[in-house]
Amino acid sequence: MELRQLRYFVRVVELGSISRAAADLSLVQSALSQQITRLESELSTRLLQRSPQGVTPTEAGLAFFREAQLTLRHAEQAVRSAQEARLTGTVSVGLAPTTAAVLGLPLMRAMRERYPNVRLHMVESLSGHLSAMLNARQIDLAVLFDSRIQASQTLRSARRWSVLPLLEEDLFLITAQAHAAPRRGARIRMNQLREEPLILPSGPHGLRSTLDAAFARARVAPNLVLEIDSLAMLMEAVSAGLGGTLQPWAAVARFADAGARFHMARITDPGVTRENWLCALSEEELSPAALAARVVLRDCARALVAEGAWPGAVLREPA
Repeated sequence: MELRQLRYFVRVVELGSISRAAADLSLVQSALSQQITRLESELSTRLLQRSPQGVTPTEAGLAFFREAQLTLRHAEQAVRSAQEARLTGTVSVGLAPTTAAVLGLPLMRAMRERYPNVRLHMVESLSGHLSAMLNARQIDLAVLFDSRIQASQTLRSARRWSVLPLLEEDLFLITAQAHAAPRRGARIRMNQLREEPLILPSGPHGLRSTLDAAFARARVAPNLVLEIDSLAMLMEAVSAGLGGTLQPWAAVARFADAGARFHMARITDPGVTRENWLCALSEEELSPAALAARVVLRDCARALVAEGAWPGAVLREPA
């Protein structure tokens, strides 16, 4: 009997449906049914009563359900105890301002909950600066955007980085509601931006290389009116009507009144997205605390996307 079988069974009973439990557990329904059948065979007793309305536990199933819940709680406590006893030290994590606006606080909370003895050092800076800090071994891991990170294994080896895909974000034309063009819809293409006054980050910013490539493919020369390498200042300028900007939704995450303050039109050109890469020092250079933080960061990103708390973002899994 395996712990995962207990988790599967408990979730089926909690949801009262094998199909709903399979969706919740990201399993194929037939695979989950096989696991439950195997569990019943091992126990030589029927645990679930099946009907067109779903499933309910039998008397034996209800007794097993209570003990399974207790076993899982004990197992989780054992894992936490082992992790807390094992992991100490400091880990440095670099996030760009947009990413920090969405991911920063959930990551800090999760690390404190899972690894209270690990000291977390958070750095907020532009993607290009974080890349330089990672190369200089000043931080352990960072979420970076530069499209060149997708390049060959040679580049990764030269930098001695571990690079994992994290997520992909849609980009939006963001303008002040008070200055939005009349009848502008919720979608727009790059070739419609020829006359749009734009405020963008400068060359060292990871997003800029993505935007420059997108404008080149659309054969559009952007009407660049300002370059600002501060997200807070950039969004102030947009809010004041000095121009629009091209950013992911995360750029407005810190504005409680974002819906009233900004108009957002999704860029619909294929491939015009921001790729987020979880970059870290090489495996042999990462401490146990840094390895744990990398896992926690991925878990936090996955949870935020699943909960709809990161609009326009889609998870990307390692190949």
